[in-house]
Amino acid sequence: MSIATHVSFPSRLPQVGTTIFTVMSALAAEHGAVNLGQGFPDFGCDPALLDHVNAAMREGHNQYPPMAGLPALREAVCAKIESLYGRRYDPVTEITVTAGATQAILTAVLCCVSPGDEVIVLEPCYDSYAPNIELAGGRVVRVALTPGSFRPDFAAVAAAITPRTRAMIINSPHNPSATVWSAAEMQQLSDLLAPTPIVLISDEVYEHMVFDGQPHISASAVPGLAERSFVVSSFGKTFHVTGWKVGTVAAPAALTAEFRKVHQFNVFTVNTPMQHGLARYLANPAPYMTLPTFYQRKRDLFLEGLRTTRLKPLHTAGTYFQCVDYRGVSSLGEADFCQWLTRDIGVAAIPLSAFYADGFEQGIARLCFAKEDATLLKALDRLAKL
Repeated sequence: MSIATHVSFPSRLPQVGTTIFTVMSALAAEHGAVNLGQGFPDFGCDPALLDHVNAAMREGHNQYPPMAGLPALREAVCAKIESLYGRRYDPVTEITVTAGATQAILTAVLCCVSPGDEVIVLEPCYDSYAPNIELAGGRVVRVALTPGSFRPDFAAVAAAITPRTRAMIINSPHNPSATVWSAAEMQQLSDLLAPTPIVLISDEVYEHMVFDGQPHISASAVPGLAERSFVVSSFGKTFHVTGWKVGTVAAPAALTAEFRKVHQFNVFTVNTPMQHGLARYLANPAPYMTLPTFYQRKRDLFLEGLRTTRLKPLHTAGTYFQCVDYRGVSSLGEADFCQWLTRDIGVAAIPLSAFYADGFEQGIARLCFAKEDATLLKALDRLAKL
């Protein structure tokens, strides 16, 4: 008999099973569907970025970098943030290179949330937030974004704040709704949090995917938020290299010191040659400055095609996601509709209800347009059958 049959322990995440992304991707592969479910590009990155990384490896940059990240990369990130958002972070004490944004968010939660603390999340929200809080022993406090518009409901947020509220997580541009917080909303959040000791974790991985000439308002750009925020960014999202899992966290020195205490013991440091490659690549701002135009063209191409279907597109202000109201097509629940769409129509999508703890239904599915034009056109041809 295996010793494993005698070993058991309480699950740290008893409610967690296989994620909807894994389920839908497997279903897409099984049925040969165009996978517009999981959010990653099906095209490559700039060859110049690969050249920089290859050069760094051949130059011998293959051993541990400093725990907080390569100095040249942290300096480049500081310059970028100051140029875009007007706040100067100290590259030595206020910028940390992370193993992607997911690790950054978990580390931020673990460093500031203690058992019994409450953390506010705004639903629908990315699926890692709640498990991160639970792993820290915290209590998840869910506040719904306004159904339909997905704008923040500040009265509801204010009502959710208690003496035990330790932190709040926000995400703009927002996955999955593709909305973008305005400057007025970010200032309203700053005013709301001003009399509190609440820490803000601002998930800004889609910061360079904002459309129609609108700006991204970073927490870094709002003084009252910057002084209490961990601001999370992702090179993987920005440069089409999601598998590299490299991101950054900008935060005031006191917050960064606590962040690094956890960071050094859960990953210690991050892939060295890729840090060198990214540092060199950041010398040219054009790749991230032109990203809104790049993705807006894909959004518009996809949107034009959707108008030939019976799906009703919601407005996409940012990210590379397009939500659609399918109630003119089917009365199925969201998960059942997405499975039917994958099996029978040949296009995989994600139900919006997967981003709510209680599975709140609105008849909405999320599609990803970070794909080659040929992939999008193939999906649109199949969706036209609707």
